[in-house]
Amino acid sequence: MENQGDEETRIRGTARRRRLALFPLPLQGHLNPMLQLAGILHSRGFSVAIIHTRFNSPLKSNYPHFTFHPIADGLSESQVSTITAAADLLKMLQDNCTSGLRDCLGELLMSEEPVACLIVDSWWLSSKSVADSFGLPRMVLRTGSVTSFLAFSAMVLLQENGYLQESQPEEAVPELPPLQIRDLPKFRPHDSQGLYPLIAAMIEQFKTSSGIIWNSFEELEPPSMTKFRRDFPVPSFPVGPFHKYFPASSSSLLPQDQSCISWLDTQPPKSVLYVSFGSIATMDEGQFLEMAWGLESSAQPFLWVVRPGLVGGWEWPGPLPSGFMERTGGRGHVVKWAPQQEVLGHGAIGGFWTHSGWNSTMESICEGVPMMCSPFFGDQMTNARYVKDVWRIGLVVEPDEMKRGEVEETIRRLMAEKEGEDMRERALWLKEKVELSLSQGCFSTQFHGIKQKWFLRKMNNLLAVALTKVITISRQCGSLLIPTSGKHINHLEKMVYLCQMYALYKLKMTLQT
Repeated sequence: MENQGDEETRIRGTARRRRLALFPLPLQGHLNPMLQLAGILHSRGFSVAIIHTRFNSPLKSNYPHFTFHPIADGLSESQVSTITAAADLLKMLQDNCTSGLRDCLGELLMSEEPVACLIVDSWWLSSKSVADSFGLPRMVLRTGSVTSFLAFSAMVLLQENGYLQESQPEEAVPELPPLQIRDLPKFRPHDSQGLYPLIAAMIEQFKTSSGIIWNSFEELEPPSMTKFRRDFPVPSFPVGPFHKYFPASSSSLLPQDQSCISWLDTQPPKSVLYVSFGSIATMDEGQFLEMAWGLESSAQPFLWVVRPGLVGGWEWPGPLPSGFMERTGGRGHVVKWAPQQEVLGHGAIGGFWTHSGWNSTMESICEGVPMMCSPFFGDQMTNARYVKDVWRIGLVVEPDEMKRGEVEETIRRLMAEKEGEDMRERALWLKEKVELSLSQGCFSTQFHGIKQKWFLRKMNNLLAVALTKVITISRQCGSLLIPTSGKHINHLEKMVYLCQMYALYKLKMTLQT
């Protein structure tokens, strides 16, 4: 009879022989979480193959443990530069990459280490037919929030019923409080008609997948997770935030200016407003000028990422007011691109003015940084509503209504007034929830305000069940799932950790099946 050590070695060896193929969408906000997920899966013993387009291909040297398999995408730089509609890019990628994906998967399946499962970005709509042709399980990574997916689903239904055309922006979205019609995903006028069929197809393909992987966690969106599981009977794995599992290699498609870290080192704690609108958002000259004047008038230190292409028709650093750099010298620092995770984790950062993309939102929550939201399109509207009214860790400045006076006032509310300090406290509380869900050692943080006896009794009962289940499955996982520190770990902290580890266990077991 083999002993426990031999059995664990055999299980780990079996896991390492299970190869997964991951297929990210070649856009910054989609590429990052897919590569982070790849790192998580590799650390759990899986072999990882990355199938990728030549357009925006990842930097292979940052990921020596993965194998990379490029496929033809039929896109030239000149073609990409002329695409103005997201729907056009998505359609072109579907048309151009389907045969390449099929050929690549065929080769991988014939190799000595065949693929057990394909994990794709939710926008790779053509992947279903390809995976089905090989009889290969297909799991979907949703890089946005659970709530935003439900908003997409509601938007399609309301559009089909003609409700969107008849409703007012402030009307409530049925079954999705506190969302209003204005908070549903929004697109540029030339994008809307082309995207609706793609969104509807994306939602339908969720229903036929082998499982959904979320870059979120149970405690962050509990009502939305409950509704999703009720409406979509598909295995669901909320195992985020991906970037906090371990320090990941950079997958940035733009060069990062490290000088901003040295500059932050010279600033007082919690004093700097970090400003970045991501890798895709664009604005006009008027919006940019109002931003600049507001930043200058606020008298608050700021680190401003002015991405090349942020303002159409202008070379870097854009149409800054005459003398702006000189007048803000010392308290302002402008760069083309920044190492965002490192910036948000810096002690000098006191707030984040963001476009409310999900990656940026999660990274800010994970560092306990309150936000100033200016959502432009897509799920950013939904994320901003949650930041402001559900988690209450931020304020909103609408891009279309951006005025220097409002910008100045909002910056001061966030950075210098009691209102902002309260948001910072709530943001730090959310950060603690993240740390509780991820930590494998002794927990030092307590949840506040949970005193009801019935809740504690429920936690005790659930803990007893969870501990029994974890003891049973620990040997199957090849590692102990419960923190082994001798220090005290209270019941609620154990439950948060166990829920997170059990979600990872379910994902691992599903992939190995």
